[in-house]
Amino acid sequence: MSAENSIVLRAGPRARALIAQSGLQPADIGALPAAAGGPKGLALIPLDKYLFGEWLVGPTRTGVPRLLVGSSVGSWRMAAAAQCDAPAALERLRAGYFGQCYPHKPSGHYVSAECGKTVQAALGDAPQWHPERRLVVITARSRGLLRERGSAPRFAAAALTNAVSRTQLARYFERVVFTPGDKRQWLPVHSVMQVDPFGSHVCELNERNAHAALLASGTIPMLADPVRDPDGAPPGLYWDGGMVDYHIDWNWQALPGIVLYPHFIDHVVPGWLDKHLHWRKARGAHLDNLLIVSPSPSLLARLPRRKLPDREDFYHFRLDHDARVDSWAKAIGECQRMADDFAAFVARPDLAKVLPL
Repeated sequence: MSAENSIVLRAGPRARALIAQSGLQPADIGALPAAAGGPKGLALIPLDKYLFGEWLVGPTRTGVPRLLVGSSVGSWRMAAAAQCDAPAALERLRAGYFGQCYPHKPSGHYVSAECGKTVQAALGDAPQWHPERRLVVITARSRGLLRERGSAPRFAAAALTNAVSRTQLARYFERVVFTPGDKRQWLPVHSVMQVDPFGSHVCELNERNAHAALLASGTIPMLADPVRDPDGAPPGLYWDGGMVDYHIDWNWQALPGIVLYPHFIDHVVPGWLDKHLHWRKARGAHLDNLLIVSPSPSLLARLPRRKLPDREDFYHFRLDHDARVDSWAKAIGECQRMADDFAAFVARPDLAKVLPL
């Protein structure tokens, strides 16, 4: 890694032991989660290009396809990464997200249309899925008071309920994931999904519903219109997967090897509504084989406005779309350092640089 140390590495005890034993080998990487987080996901695209274009090009040690599990913008990144030409798909995603352009106070329909263009950019005309990568797209299906209508008071009620108990949020949302193939191929997905009141409904991802599933995964309540009745899935209103699985706090220890997590921060927050509840961070043995790679404070200090791109930039730059795009381009250019430093760590692993998770 460079002297400025652009990345922070944090590992659970099992991941750390595996690195000490045999270094960080691509064949040992069994899954990669990708968090919700809007434009922050753009900052990880240089690292994604290295991972899926250069490093993770061979099979896993077990021969089971790697799970690429994404929520919201993370599902869009993983949909690009799961393709045979991942770098090209990731570049289309970057360009598509940059191209989002909003007037003052856009309607939910307008936001959904712009997000739909970004999803289509990530998918391309006819995505060719890499045979050794399995895409898993997380969505949140409405339950209870939100079953028929997603009004502000009802979402406020969900937020208050979540503040009392995360498990009670399951009165409002059900976890529905989409992945290619049939039920015989879903065992690895079922093995790592968290067993909790949100459920674990799995649907086949195919050409008829891929766009709808990915759009639903990034459909933020109160900003965009819900996706209704995706093909092959239970009927209802579908929202951002981050409502249930913000940073994807799943049972990762069920997988052999290491779960590599390119992330915006160096810890895991279970749900989107938990991000301001500072006591609600994921802990436990299910994270033992997790290795998180996140931007360091010194890298963040180099970025425009000293932070990763985020949704607040749409409000900060208002209608000056060129200024926003320029700021994002500079940030992503600086984040190439993350890819370079991670590649250097892979070439010469140093446990002294790996902090406990």
